[in-house]
Amino acid sequence: FNKSHAAAYALVAYQTAFFKANYPVEFFAASMSLDINNTDKLNLFRQELSILGVEVLGPDINSSASDFKVEVCQKGKASVRYALAAIKNVGDAAMCSLVAERQKNGPFSNIVDFAQRIDSKVINKRLMENLVKAGALDSVEPNRRRLYEGIEIILRYSNAAAQERKSNQIGLFDSENSPMNNMTLPSCSDWSSSIRMSEEFEAIGFYLSGHPLDAYKKSLVRLKVRSSADIVREGLSGPAIMAGTVISKVERISGKGNRYAFVQLTDVSGIF
Repeated sequence: FNKSHAAAYALVAYQTAFFKANYPVEFFAASMSLDINNTDKLNLFRQELSILGVEVLGPDINSSASDFKVEVCQKGKASVRYALAAIKNVGDAAMCSLVAERQKNGPFSNIVDFAQRIDSKVINKRLMENLVKAGALDSVEPNRRRLYEGIEIILRYSNAAAQERKSNQIGLFDSENSPMNNMTLPSCSDWSSSIRMSEEFEAIGFYLSGHPLDAYKKSLVRLKVRSSADIVREGLSGPAIMAGTVISKVERISGKGNRYAFVQLTDVSGIF
């Protein structure tokens, strides 16, 4: 039994190594789809792709599938397109419905078109909030704050469009003077870069399009700062120079009355 078991594992290991060596982009897209709900693993895969020089493109309602997929640009370079279903609190069923609508009737041209066509039964406020935070709606409206503050308006018009289709009436949404065609979102400036990254982190589980430490690259190199992943990989004890952005803190009081805290940080390689 042991030998047959080892032989089967050896064959799978060989096949996996072959795909990773010869079809790395396809291999990682499939691996990320397999662990689509494991944020820690997705971040590790993203780091490995970065080492290979393969870009992970952000989620996009006009380009992404519900799973991770390979996307080839005009120059022939392959990238991994982030999965819509990997965004927190959106659900696979809702994202499959969104992708099916896009495949059937073409890309969403703007936020009005999106609100008219999306199935109001599968979307809700939390889903929309996380799509906006993750940047999945940037292709129809680049101002994320404007979308975020207008989510109630978008949902209201989406429900109205659904009721109109259900009643088989013509005129309200076919007319140039349709309220849907004149849907107005709040007028406001976009989030700052730091807020955009913070909201993206909350929706995805890690920094995808950038990291707050990116602005300090030269200083980090000068100070010989090392990433948390490199330190863990080496497995050596002793002091190390690190840098990170604080994402959570929990304070405690010991049995002797001393205060202490658990602090969670993140750097470009992950959470520590």
